[in-house]
Amino acid sequence: MRGLAITPPRSLSQFRAPFLGTHYTFPMTSYTPERPLRVAVIGSGPSGIYAAEALLKQTEFPVEVDVYDRLPTPYGLVRYGVAPDHLTIKSVTKGFEKTLSDPRVRFLGNVEFGRELSAEDARAHYDAVMYTVGASSDRRLNIPGEDLQGSMSATEFVAWYNGHPDAATREMLLSAEGVAVIGVGNVALDVSRILAKTVNELRGSDIAPHALPVLERSSVKDIYILGRRGPAQAAFTTKELREFGELAGAEPVVKPAEVQLREEEEAQVTDNVKKKNIEVLRDFAVRTQEGKERRVHLRFLVSPVEILDDGEGRVAGLKVERNRLDEQGNAVGTGEYETLPVQLVLRSVGYRGVALPGVPFDDRRGVIPNEEGRVQGRPGEYTAGWIKRGPSGVVGTNRKDATDTVAHLLSDAREGKLLTPAHTTRAEVDALLAQKGADVFTFEDWQTLDAHELTQGQAQGRPRHKVARREDMLGLRKR
Repeated sequence: MRGLAITPPRSLSQFRAPFLGTHYTFPMTSYTPERPLRVAVIGSGPSGIYAAEALLKQTEFPVEVDVYDRLPTPYGLVRYGVAPDHLTIKSVTKGFEKTLSDPRVRFLGNVEFGRELSAEDARAHYDAVMYTVGASSDRRLNIPGEDLQGSMSATEFVAWYNGHPDAATREMLLSAEGVAVIGVGNVALDVSRILAKTVNELRGSDIAPHALPVLERSSVKDIYILGRRGPAQAAFTTKELREFGELAGAEPVVKPAEVQLREEEEAQVTDNVKKKNIEVLRDFAVRTQEGKERRVHLRFLVSPVEILDDGEGRVAGLKVERNRLDEQGNAVGTGEYETLPVQLVLRSVGYRGVALPGVPFDDRRGVIPNEEGRVQGRPGEYTAGWIKRGPSGVVGTNRKDATDTVAHLLSDAREGKLLTPAHTTRAEVDALLAQKGADVFTFEDWQTLDAHELTQGQAQGRPRHKVARREDMLGLRKR
């Protein structure tokens, strides 16, 4: 056996040793500090950063992780989706910062997947690719008038007041006195609360600077939150619901008949959150109105059937049908209608994933088709978060989801089922991005921008003064 040289394979594989018998195999790996396991994470929201964190915490393989985002800023929905007046939820970014500060991780912002980095590029430069891009679109109502001026998704409205670059230049006129928010999840409550709050209440938030003066001039008097089923089926949480009873300039309005349940319905409510929700709603229903400037109407058992046109292409009202629940808890129309006097309609009936160029996509479900995070038919490619399972759960839900996917990635690494990239260094990735004309925004650049926003906010007595325009962000990079 002297002089026999065995060159280990590039990635973990089953190496057959003929001198030990044709049926004996054993795994070998060449992942070393000099040639670590290299993973590209596409998307820097919670799922992407939790995936990077899980890769750092494992000790089996040396790793390098490149986290990409098409925006210059990391943190995804934590920055652009979480309500600006719910700052405690955003404290998770402290942990995210620790992950992205690790020298084994790079943040490559302002890089658009499909343009500056293709799926083919990623497979040629990484041992594994993980897609964690969330669900950036929304579901539609599919009713007449949905495309009228003054009808939009809650997603668009949230992006506007949270300072998302895609919505920063949008002109938002809040001349409407009546607003309908269709949906009974926490996003519906968020947008309704932002519309109901006084500008003094909002100044303590990190709401985008361009949104504050518009909200201050708002003409909104009545906000209608509409659920097609009853209060027992609502998806919001009690803490968010209670806030409507604590607002300085607005008060909740609930129809007692819409929060009364039949005896058998009441018996079926076993979830503690839903029980508390019903208690809060019933308390709202018997409150004496104080005559505050704004009212938030929490309505149940109503479905939108048509957004009315004022004759000039703008919203003039919302026609809704009253419902009842059948024995299975489904909403059934009664044929009774009413028209709500609204000039703005915000639909909040669910997020939806968007296809990535060169990546399989299940258009019906709005997700990347996968088996427990492994992209179907694509060895070495993985997915986590909402683009994996659909829009469900809260920020923390994504930690276990991402960790589970990483566990499968590591299992595949042991069994030699990852990609075999032709290019295996950071320098080669950098050269590729430069060739594609990418203007990469690094984590150090983000830290400079972050410090600028915090300093500007402090000078105004606010937690943060968000920079919303992409060109302004890029102009504040580290010198």
